[in-house]
Amino acid sequence: MASDTYHEPLELLSEYTRNMHRALTSLIEELEAIDWYQQRVDGSSDEQLKAVIAHNRDEEIEHACMTLEWLRRNNPKFAQELKTYLYSEGPIEAVEDKIKYTDGGSSSGGSLGIGDLRGEE
Repeated sequence: MASDTYHEPLELLSEYTRNMHRALTSLIEELEAIDWYQQRVDGSSDEQLKAVIAHNRDEEIEHACMTLEWLRRNNPKFAQELKTYLYSEGPIEAVEDKIKYTDGGSSSGGSLGIGDLRGEE
C-alpha cells in the first residue's frame, strides 16, 4: 500500500527517497504511539494496567530508536546532526554555536568572512 503523504508523483521519486519516506513515516508513527501510551499511563488509575501500558510505550521507544539509527546510517546529514547533538552537554540550543567556534567552522571571531563592508581591508 502506498503512502498518501507523497508530495510528488511516486514515479519521480528514487528508491532512496521512498525508503527515507518509509523510515520517516514510521518514526512519526512510533513517536505518536509513545505520546498516546504516555497519556494513557498518566490517565490510568489501575497500577497493573499502568505497568502494561508503560511496557508498551517503552517498546515503541525502542522501535523509534531503531528507526532513528537506520536514518543515521543511511543519511549523512542525519548522521552529522545526531553526532553534534546527541550526548552533548550544556544548553541544547547552544551546541551548534559551540561547535562552530571550536572546530574551525566559523571561528573567525564572529566575522562572516566577507571582509570589511566599509571597503577597508
